[in-house]
Amino acid sequence: MSSVKDQSEHQNHAQNIIVIHPGSHYLRIGRASDVNPVRILHAIARRRKPGGETHRDGVLPPVVEKTKELLQELEDGRLQITHTLQSCVQSNGQRRYATPPQQIAAFNRRSQPEVLPDGQTDWCDKDGRDVVIGEDVLQLNPNGEYNVHFPIRRGELNLHAGVGGSLFAVMSDLQSIWEHVLHTRLEIKPTDMKHYRAVLVIPDIYNRAHLREYVTLLLNHIGFGCCFLVQDHVAATFGAGLGYACVVDVGDGKTSVSCVEDGISHPNTRVRFDYGGADVTQVFYWLLQKCAFPYRECNEQMPLDGVLLRRLKEDFGHVNLDVCGSVEKSFTVQHPATPKRHYTLQVGDEAMVAPLSIFYTELLAITGANRTAPKTQNRCSSQPHPEDCFDAEYIRETGRRNKDNLEQSAIDSGALANTDAPDEDLVVDGLEQEREAKSNDRDYLLPGGQLVGLDQAVIQSIERCPTDELKRKMYSCILIVGGGIKFAGIASWLQSQLARKIPAAYRSEQSIVSSPKDMDPEITSWKGAAVMSCLESVVELWLTEPEWTRYGLRILREKAVFMW
Repeated sequence: MSSVKDQSEHQNHAQNIIVIHPGSHYLRIGRASDVNPVRILHAIARRRKPGGETHRDGVLPPVVEKTKELLQELEDGRLQITHTLQSCVQSNGQRRYATPPQQIAAFNRRSQPEVLPDGQTDWCDKDGRDVVIGEDVLQLNPNGEYNVHFPIRRGELNLHAGVGGSLFAVMSDLQSIWEHVLHTRLEIKPTDMKHYRAVLVIPDIYNRAHLREYVTLLLNHIGFGCCFLVQDHVAATFGAGLGYACVVDVGDGKTSVSCVEDGISHPNTRVRFDYGGADVTQVFYWLLQKCAFPYRECNEQMPLDGVLLRRLKEDFGHVNLDVCGSVEKSFTVQHPATPKRHYTLQVGDEAMVAPLSIFYTELLAITGANRTAPKTQNRCSSQPHPEDCFDAEYIRETGRRNKDNLEQSAIDSGALANTDAPDEDLVVDGLEQEREAKSNDRDYLLPGGQLVGLDQAVIQSIERCPTDELKRKMYSCILIVGGGIKFAGIASWLQSQLARKIPAAYRSEQSIVSSPKDMDPEITSWKGAAVMSCLESVVELWLTEPEWTRYGLRILREKAVFMW
């Protein structure tokens, strides 16, 4: 009888906890007791003021200018992957074969769309709303009078110099979107918010100043009774039911890797790259165009076409070596103010080449994503803030003063009377960390300045673990999460690439987990945060509004479940 009562109390407790996982493309939000979160497009459109500036964030990252050099780089990257695939064998031992792109292009050029009856709709600009949120943003006329904002890009707040790009504007957009879902989809009244607790899933590499803004938003502006923050990689291990793992998280706009053990993400192993599923979509579109994509009016800068291309990449993309030659596929295009059309096309190895651009990053040159330096924890978290009395700036300055005092004491006592110690030897921990961060960045770049592929990033992350035993554990358990890499066979490909490159001392049995407990890898981190929030051990982690108002960042440093 008591177990039934405990279960009931646990359920009631979980219903009052709201788990929020904000992504670059989707927002996932729901009660800790829910099986799945609400998932909506993480976008907002605001009606432009008369004569105001125009700003429209795209669904996909913009393509860089297609110079002769860029097209040659892309073609070289495509041929490299194509030759690699040709050298692979099927599961029956036979060599793979591919249909020539010219043959596929000839079929696609002959393909004409079928116009479907009664399929025309209108743009939804006419309903008079000043603010439009979620998927409705896609139904707005791209040439209309709304500015479109995605508040998070590449895993960070989308700050920019244009209209709506200030920190205040971005946080206001987040508040509007999150409150809209809380009030309309989760049916929580604004007056009841104080009875609810919030768990926010943050990136494994975070910006301290932004964490402060998030907590202020949750407690002071939205009005939750209390909250705590958890890193996405730590949450992912809870969601997968793993005590330790090297977590590989490929989202829509960023890819991150880190090693997690017993609920702690090791800071030295964390790295984030500014590429993800959206960049793969642009690669896929370029490959489709090379084989005469029959939807010739497609414009990847238009929101609905961007969403269509994203869906085609997810539906067609795979890394199944047993699929050879061309495959006939079909899709439907339904845009407001135009008739509904049905297309048929052939796709060959393009469906495999695009997903493999995560491993062969030359193809990511299409968006310039392979030229951006990776981010490590030290680079992203060392911004000084007046409220944070033990930030990197404080440690650096006090460390320098302490060394100066020690040196002066030694001189006074005569110990250093006859030595000329060079200044550069007096390096403090904070400066060492900065130097280490810069060297970490170089490790993730090839000599030509290009990012390494995902397999190499995993190895370099694990090699930064402090002990051989921990390295061995991480090589034995690699967890793949995120919505940007949901392709059949991708885990097997990663495993085969790692098997050839892992140091001989650690070549034990590798286990790559891509859908733990048959769960959608998109929600693994959300589910893990929900599990964590209901544990008895997190009672002391909850941060209340009075505590936050009184102590600010100091209390967050004290209560955070991650190393600050």
